[in-house]
Amino acid sequence: MLSDITLGQYFPARSLMHRADPRLKICLIIFSIILIFSAGNFFSLALAVGYVLLGIALSRTPFKLYLKSLKPVLFIIVFTAVLNIFYGTGEPLWQWGLIKITRNGLLNSLFVSIRIVALILASSVLTFTTSPTQLTDAIERLLKPLALLKVPVHEFAMMMTIALRFVPLLLEETDKIMSAQKARGADMESGGLIQRIKALTPVLIPLFVSAFRRAFDLATAMESRCYHGGEGRTKMKQLHFGAADWLVLLTAALALGGFVTLNLAFPPSIVR
Repeated sequence: MLSDITLGQYFPARSLMHRADPRLKICLIIFSIILIFSAGNFFSLALAVGYVLLGIALSRTPFKLYLKSLKPVLFIIVFTAVLNIFYGTGEPLWQWGLIKITRNGLLNSLFVSIRIVALILASSVLTFTTSPTQLTDAIERLLKPLALLKVPVHEFAMMMTIALRFVPLLLEETDKIMSAQKARGADMESGGLIQRIKALTPVLIPLFVSAFRRAFDLATAMESRCYHGGEGRTKMKQLHFGAADWLVLLTAALALGGFVTLNLAFPPSIVR
């Protein structure tokens, strides 16, 4: 299960999405999220999903990695879908007491499930095609106007990137500790919920120790390299727009035009 979590992982490749400016990719992810949640019918939602799938195709990242990113939240998707089935209006297709399933409920469930899946896939495109260093530079550049208000933009961007980078490292460390404890005879899969929680104690303690040790080593390494925040620092690689970025912007403009047209041309769905 832990190996299925792909949050914060970067997949190096030579693709249009990898060459695109990281600032543009962050803005496009926000743009995709707005499209997904602004879709008023299945036609506009299909266009938003198609836009996300286009980003996946342009990233040249194995699709199995995107499917892998869905596994940790599969329970949430299924739970949300089942819950929305019973909140539809209209003539019931099946009823048992106060519980009923209607056609609108089924459509509502499908609509919400597609939204969640598309949202996760869109977020994965950013993390798979953007390295932590590029992500730091992009966040810092986008938040640079806040520096006029004395907001420590560089430090904020650095903290976000370090936290994102530590996610796969801590998951890998957790997997190693659990394997070591199981090899010593620890039983973490049987018993009730309380017993399973208690069985995690031999895992959490060394995990916290390892996390603090990694944080201390990182702080020491940054201090030894005379890191004192973003003041006076220069960039080895300057961010600038290229041909790939203008091409990506053109696709976003076309998607926006088609999205608005479909939202106005077709009646809204029953999802609210």
